[in-house]
Amino acid sequence: MADDKMEMGEVATSLMSSDSTPSPARPPNKFERLFQPCLGELVGTMFFVFIGCVSVIENVDGPGRLQPALVHGLAVAIMVACMAEISGSHFNPPFTLAIYLCGGMEMNMVVPYLACQLVGGVLGAAMAKAMTSRENYAKAHGAAFALLRSDGEIGGALIGEIAMTCLVTMVVLLGAVNTKTRSPLVPFMVGCTVIINILAGGDVSGTCLNPARAFGPAIVSNYWVYHWVYWVGPITGGLIAAALVRLFLGDRKIRLILK
Repeated sequence: MADDKMEMGEVATSLMSSDSTPSPARPPNKFERLFQPCLGELVGTMFFVFIGCVSVIENVDGPGRLQPALVHGLAVAIMVACMAEISGSHFNPPFTLAIYLCGGMEMNMVVPYLACQLVGGVLGAAMAKAMTSRENYAKAHGAAFALLRSDGEIGGALIGEIAMTCLVTMVVLLGAVNTKTRSPLVPFMVGCTVIINILAGGDVSGTCLNPARAFGPAIVSNYWVYHWVYWVGPITGGLIAAALVRLFLGDRKIRLILK
């Protein structure tokens, strides 16, 4: 009987030890390394643009900037949290460019990411058109950025897009890429930054901050008035943010000077 107890104890011990030993991490396969991140960018951008466009279209006669600000900010926070381990949750061409320039991704993924973001923006805008009424869609120009009416408004709008995109891109870089300041709260931080940007600058430029968010509705609604502002401004802001982190704000691994 004693021998039986000892044998059972040895079996139990071996089972416990085998269960407690962590299995080696399986390296990601080709689908997980290349295709899944691109699909994540497409799907994430699509739903972000869809939700954002619907909030603008259905708020065309509503109470100002609060609803679009909350919707865009919360949508960003949710999608960033969900997709972070799949694609890194860029959903925005300036983010992708800045993250690449700061060493956060490989060069061979930059163009596929940008293409998927633009396609996702078009699909999201098409979904918004299918969901909303024709009357509201026409009034809102399909949630394309139709705020600018004259050349005199371009300067302020361009400065606003550059400054606000620079701010949100710095939050992304410092919160997700820079090792010294990396934070698990980055989805919340990015979402809050989007909200305050829209509340602060919505009446100046519309607060695009994202060429994919501008491109999708422009394609679907065929509205291109001053559309270039929403490419030049955000991309310039993203590049400035990358330069600030690469030169001055980043840790020693990222910073190029004054190490």
